[in-house]
Amino acid sequence: MKNIISCYILAALLICTASCNTKKTNETPDIPIISKILSDASSMFYMDFSKYPKERKNLSIGIFDSGTGGLTVLEKILACDEYNNATGEMQPDGIPDFINENFNYLGDIANMPYGNYANENKNDYLRELVIKDALFLLKEKTSKIIVVACNTATAYGLADISNLLEKSGTGIRVIGVINAGVNATLLPLDRSQDYAIGVLATPGTIASDAYERTILKVKDELAFTGKITVINQSGAGFAESVDGEKNYVDRSLMSVCDSYRGPKIGEEENSINMQLMDVYNFDVTNNALLATQAKDGLHVQLNSSGNYARFHLVSLIEKYRASGNTTPLKRIILGCTHYPYLLDTLNQVIYELKNYTKDGQYVYKNLIAEDFEFIDPALFTAKECYEALKNSNQLVSQPTQGSVYAYVSISAPDLSADKLTEDGSLTYDFKYGRTTGLEENTTIVVPFSHKYVGDDVMLRLEKLVPHSFSAIKKTMEE
Repeated sequence: MKNIISCYILAALLICTASCNTKKTNETPDIPIISKILSDASSMFYMDFSKYPKERKNLSIGIFDSGTGGLTVLEKILACDEYNNATGEMQPDGIPDFINENFNYLGDIANMPYGNYANENKNDYLRELVIKDALFLLKEKTSKIIVVACNTATAYGLADISNLLEKSGTGIRVIGVINAGVNATLLPLDRSQDYAIGVLATPGTIASDAYERTILKVKDELAFTGKITVINQSGAGFAESVDGEKNYVDRSLMSVCDSYRGPKIGEEENSINMQLMDVYNFDVTNNALLATQAKDGLHVQLNSSGNYARFHLVSLIEKYRASGNTTPLKRIILGCTHYPYLLDTLNQVIYELKNYTKDGQYVYKNLIAEDFEFIDPALFTAKECYEALKNSNQLVSQPTQGSVYAYVSISAPDLSADKLTEDGSLTYDFKYGRTTGLEENTTIVVPFSHKYVGDDVMLRLEKLVPHSFSAIKKTMEE
């Protein structure tokens, strides 16, 4: 790992990473909310950046995601010990690198899943949501740096945030997770060899082509002479299942639900292939998999995040097998912050696939490299954040332990009943039917609490992101 990180620091001198405040291209025109923020004093979104603190060392680090998945990034940041806190040199000292920093975390759960906006031709509205997330961390919480802990938000909105911050004149940086994940994937590799790299991400991130474009860009910048093949897999419903969205998982059900929006049996791409049921090896206990026989045939519902993980990973590797390419799959980038929650399941599926046989022959073993690994971009995102703060002399120096304040979005209380589901969430049609440029907020931000985050999610967070959960729980109790 230290060699990987050393390579990363060297390559950072050559590669424009996601922390760069890159100017937007003419292909991405401004969306209306940016002008409102910068110059329309009558707008509810207006912010007078001339009053922003010039001395920012003691301000908070702002992090946002479309849900709780970004806490996997916060977890890596809180646990990161790659530097000497006294000297700033790259040498662990047994003390977390960000121990003195304060954090504000926003999970935009009311507007998630972000990955579906592209499917509904609402890219501009997604870009507006991303700007609003950043605006909350700037206007309400006065952050010294913004970390976009969401792959889809990075793919569609990082350029907008960079543009806003550049025009603000504050010098505030923004960091996204995509470049960090690509650097973590490519930097350790022998640049003369051929590789197959998988990308498992939300439908929106895959549709943006952000990972593949960045992989090929960094490949050229690092002067790879070997060929790199990229296999993209859209993880439809995976993130939603992790966050317990009722249209994707509902463990109280005994049969397939009419409102189910996850993968279904079919012949098209990303459908459940009944001929691969023994390969998926779905969990069938405790309603994790539902099946209903109807007049039009058998209906199957994935009803656990573990089964979503199994389905999409098998689909990715089966897609690669069908391509005829024989270069062993070296890495799979987990291009959504929700996916590392299921890392144990994903590793188990790789083990099962390596040992899967049919008619006495291994089907997938030779397609998976012996030293295969999943890439979680979070650690390298933490390093980019540290480097950016260190280089601008904005790391907190006083010996006081920092705090984590977490927030989530919920439906605005004045919305009419026809826009809400029974549990008070935005209906699908309303959520993905909204338009840009309106002077309204259909959601509001509230402190993270048991009232807005389910017990099952709380239990998962306590187990999988203990540093983050402990810090958030402390501020919740206060």
